[in-house]
Amino acid sequence: MKIIDQENLAEAVEALQNGRTIIFPTETSYGLGCDAANQEAVDKIFKIKGRKSDKPLLVVVPSVEMAKKYLVWNDLLEDLSKKYWPGPLTIVGEYNKKENLAAGVVAFDNTIAVRVTDFQLTKFLSTELGGPLVATSANLADTGDVYRSEQAVVMFSDKEAKPDILISGGELPHNPPTTIVSVVKNNLQILRQGQTKIN
Repeated sequence: MKIIDQENLAEAVEALQNGRTIIFPTETSYGLGCDAANQEAVDKIFKIKGRKSDKPLLVVVPSVEMAKKYLVWNDLLEDLSKKYWPGPLTIVGEYNKKENLAAGVVAFDNTIAVRVTDFQLTKFLSTELGGPLVATSANLADTGDVYRSEQAVVMFSDKEAKPDILISGGELPHNPPTTIVSVVKNNLQILRQGQTKIN
């Protein structure tokens, strides 16, 4: 796993475009990601985490406009996006099948989990990639979140499947995870209460 600093983001973007996997700072903890349209890269994320295939990966996008390309829009989505996006709210909605995203990002029930990020680093990566960026937590399945780059290095050091690049951001603030809601069939369900309080 190659370690780079935040001045070398062009290298990280090129890696993403070439189907590589990266660890990067997010607004909550370190994230593990890849190009959400690259099936081989998405499959590798599952392998790296030891994650079950029935637990889909969430993605981040840099704008509501991009989110609208991948989600079947409804009134509830419109209201939530105006109120909480960009920000730490992940919304699960119906996937727009016209777009081409990998299995594992698109769930078996044809839903997708999307967050419009306002965190500059992830926003830059997704903008430069030109599409959704997988942004799952940079840890092994069923272990705690990673807040220091050194933790990630140690965690994956002896693993056969490991990320290609780590963007070092030092120690991150211990912020709560993002809130996750579902808007499938225009029906609001809170799946995880996190930073954003839905009312």
